[in-house]
Amino acid sequence: MSIQDEFISTVSHEMRTPLTSIRGFSQTLLSSWDRIDDENKKKFIKIIEDQSNRLINLVENILTVSKANAGNIVMKKVFVNASINSIIPMFKEQYKNHKIIFTPQKDLPPARLDDDKLQQIMTNLIDNGGKYSEAGKTVTITTESKGDQIIIKVKDEGVGIKEEDADKLFKKFSRIENHLTSKTQGNGLGLYITKHLVESMNGQIDFESEENKGTTFIVTFPVYNEEEALKCSQKS
Repeated sequence: MSIQDEFISTVSHEMRTPLTSIRGFSQTLLSSWDRIDDENKKKFIKIIEDQSNRLINLVENILTVSKANAGNIVMKKVFVNASINSIIPMFKEQYKNHKIIFTPQKDLPPARLDDDKLQQIMTNLIDNGGKYSEAGKTVTITTESKGDQIIIKVKDEGVGIKEEDADKLFKKFSRIENHLTSKTQGNGLGLYITKHLVESMNGQIDFESEENKGTTFIVTFPVYNEEEALKCSQKS
């Protein structure tokens, strides 16, 4: 089986569960509306809504993978601090019970990236930090430069990752089971997409984690080089 066939097969399997739930509860409501009390009606409709959101999220992630595979990336000079800073207010609003702290290095040199893809990477990582940590915890984002590399870190105070689960982290459709993942919607594509996007822009992603203390994702990109950028533009 080719990688594409395997991917389609896995996606079909992942879609089947929410679609079956939506159809089953819809049929129950239609056939037994008068015999179902209001509390159960609300419960069934909430399940339909949750499964619909799960399906939408899955389709959006699949489209992202498809676009990335198609090479739909526009590389240019990007000021990383400004790009990250533009999405921080969204997370402060979304995770009002968390502390979202951004500590950028002043005078950080630019990188050669696709700005939209960088924001998607950061959105996935910051969202992960919020989802998989309890209310009141802190998600810290930092930037720094070392030599010809820009280093971005996203640190949370969440449940952490067990050593035996480490190899699952960036695999598609893989979710690590703990008491927080059972409470949150997800399809195991977020970190797979994140790694794919990072590497498609000549970057690297790694992580450090301690169970019950938190996880730090570390993303590195090359500093913008005018000469290299000119060479790449002449090739394209």
